[in-house]
Amino acid sequence: MFETIRNAWKVVDLRKKLIYTFVLLLIFRLGSCIPVPLLDPAQMKALFTGTENSMFGFLDLMSGGAFQNATIFAMSITPYINSSIIMQLLCVAIPALERLQKEGEEGRKKIGQMMRYGTVVLALIQAIGLYFLLKSFGAVSNPGFMSAVVIVSTFTAGTAFLMWLGEQITEKGVGNGISLIIFAGIVSSLPGMAKTLVEYVSIGSLGWIGALLIVVLMLVVIGVVVAMNEAERRIPVQYAKRMVGRKMYGGQSTHIPIKVSGAGVIPIIFAMSIMSFPGTIASFFGVQAGDSGFWGGFLKVFSPDSWIYACFYFLLILFFTYFYTAIQFNPIEMSNNMKKNGGFIPGIRPGRSTSDYISKVLSRVTLAGAVFLGVIAVLPIFMNLGLKISNLAIGGTSILIVVSVALETVKDLESQMLMRHYKGFLE
Repeated sequence: MFETIRNAWKVVDLRKKLIYTFVLLLIFRLGSCIPVPLLDPAQMKALFTGTENSMFGFLDLMSGGAFQNATIFAMSITPYINSSIIMQLLCVAIPALERLQKEGEEGRKKIGQMMRYGTVVLALIQAIGLYFLLKSFGAVSNPGFMSAVVIVSTFTAGTAFLMWLGEQITEKGVGNGISLIIFAGIVSSLPGMAKTLVEYVSIGSLGWIGALLIVVLMLVVIGVVVAMNEAERRIPVQYAKRMVGRKMYGGQSTHIPIKVSGAGVIPIIFAMSIMSFPGTIASFFGVQAGDSGFWGGFLKVFSPDSWIYACFYFLLILFFTYFYTAIQFNPIEMSNNMKKNGGFIPGIRPGRSTSDYISKVLSRVTLAGAVFLGVIAVLPIFMNLGLKISNLAIGGTSILIVVSVALETVKDLESQMLMRHYKGFLE
């Protein structure tokens, strides 16, 4: 990776893109230190007592601590992610959007515009809900209509500005703008995690051997994430030869790549949203885990630090991995496209048999990817139950995001360098 960045720095165009990207990411980090008016950061931090593995903890991690510190980028880029996921689902469910998606560049621009409007709407809704949550916790200095307008507008504008920064990095920088913003937010928590680990060792809660084992475990998780992120099942495809006029077409061999972790972190985000929904709604009414009554006991059983929560969390990740994969892949359409172009899988008859074979392979690969995502997601929960180190920010999900973005960015840089050094057939 460092070799790729060093080689890219030697190319003038890529060096300008790298500098441009770095400046915009620096603006993102500076904005994460600007507080929102009329909010008490001390009360804001009270929301994070025992929520390191909940949705609030995940939002704070993605925003690089901006959520916990009540800054203008507190909501990070999550409304944009939710809007893009919703748009992907709508493109499958609504035929008109599906046709628009297949119209090429013009259609993608229209869908992108809808996605931006959806981001602003979702950010506004999330900001309103966050305001009432902060108000119930006493984090708003002077509750009232004008305070609500200022706080909601600031949160919404911060998310819209981050969306613009991400698009600028994608167009004029090295690409993957939204992913790089998330990457920067997570990486910025590394110094805090190292400080927390040293504090645990200094006060005697964790020995040096335990700290070393945690570091080794993180390195092992990184290696597993890299291996699973690059792993894929290749279904061989053979195209029959055919004569068109005096020319022979076809006859080549290729394959259909099916990635093991093709769903990425989307199933984890879906599962985390559902698991955190009861606690979020209950907090609006002032109910907390351990309170008397049904809902207090319910929240205690399903708190992020219980094994019951971890089991349901794991099962939801399995379900959403299959659900998202079923939306992304259509074996019947893939089979029909191969049949139209004279392609077939060796040993499998075209048509129904081909689609059934692709479905079976896809189901097995998805199971491996779903189990991998589930283990990665619940790993911090069981570490908290066994070692009582809930304040360590970097978990399996964070490592998965960081490694995936890093690998994708390096591949983009390599492809851009290859394009600039390719001399063609003239020399």
